[in-house]
Amino acid sequence: MVISPESEHPIKAYGYAARDPSGSLSPLTFSRRATGEKDVRFKVLYCGICHSDLHFVKNEWGVTKYPVTPGHEIVGVVTEVGSKVEKFKIGDKVGVGCMVGSCRSCRSCDSNYEQDCSKQIGTYGFPNFDGTQTYGGYSDHMVSDEHFVLRWPENLPLDSGAHRCCVPGSQLTVLSGGLGHVAVKMAKAFGAEVTVFSTTPAKEQEAIEGLKADHFINSKDVQKMQAARGTLDGIIDTVSGNHPIAPLLNALTPRRKTVAGSNIGGIKETQEMLDFAAEHGITADIEVIPIDYVNTAMERLLKSDVRYRFVIDVANSIKAE
Repeated sequence: MVISPESEHPIKAYGYAARDPSGSLSPLTFSRRATGEKDVRFKVLYCGICHSDLHFVKNEWGVTKYPVTPGHEIVGVVTEVGSKVEKFKIGDKVGVGCMVGSCRSCRSCDSNYEQDCSKQIGTYGFPNFDGTQTYGGYSDHMVSDEHFVLRWPENLPLDSGAHRCCVPGSQLTVLSGGLGHVAVKMAKAFGAEVTVFSTTPAKEQEAIEGLKADHFINSKDVQKMQAARGTLDGIIDTVSGNHPIAPLLNALTPRRKTVAGSNIGGIKETQEMLDFAAEHGITADIEVIPIDYVNTAMERLLKSDVRYRFVIDVANSIKAE
């Protein structure tokens, strides 16, 4: 017997979902679980569009199970809490990122690196502990264990956020883009001297005057890349498409070089990032859109036609059927 997404759980929910590798999103009625004793339920107000959403809805990573409701940059307001919830109350502003669950008992979880847990549960498109699929923030409301819910700082705008940080006092390069522009702002707040690499020379004025970067290099300019050789302490590469990294490695100082990465951070460091962003007034540059514009937004995202982040105004545009 096949159980439909609408009848898996007792609480009706509405969202936008892709149903096949075309990635086209359209309205979906599904369901969410009842609020458990450690759960926080919240109305979704805004949800950012990440390039990983685009990869996932088109099954470009080969793991997508349809229907899939994407969205892991989620902000909302609490509408219900379980009897044993300690950190949140009704009316609190909250956020949820890429995870809604993990085993909570392994070495990684105990060290606040839940993202490395072998039983990590992604915010959308992953099997939950009960075997049903998780649905993301392109929807009217969500429910999550309170451990994976983030406290949203009062002075941080609900429709924008921040993503990454760096090392104070360093010579740092950021490859610009949706995440990259926030990385520039975070790096400056940490006191780094920041160089922006981009393949688009027209972005120089925006990088220097708008983002307050210290330097700009057209990464297609062989002479300028050669001049930068061995001068940088670190590089934050947030580019989602295929691109050569050898020229980037050559730009690093002549010492032991390491290529390392993480798809996401743990809950503790994500909260610290949000608090740092609020303290320093760091927000993303965004274009707010209604939910029914999401397919056009995905097409524009594929063409890099956004400065710098799409955010869906979920609360004011999603319509229950």
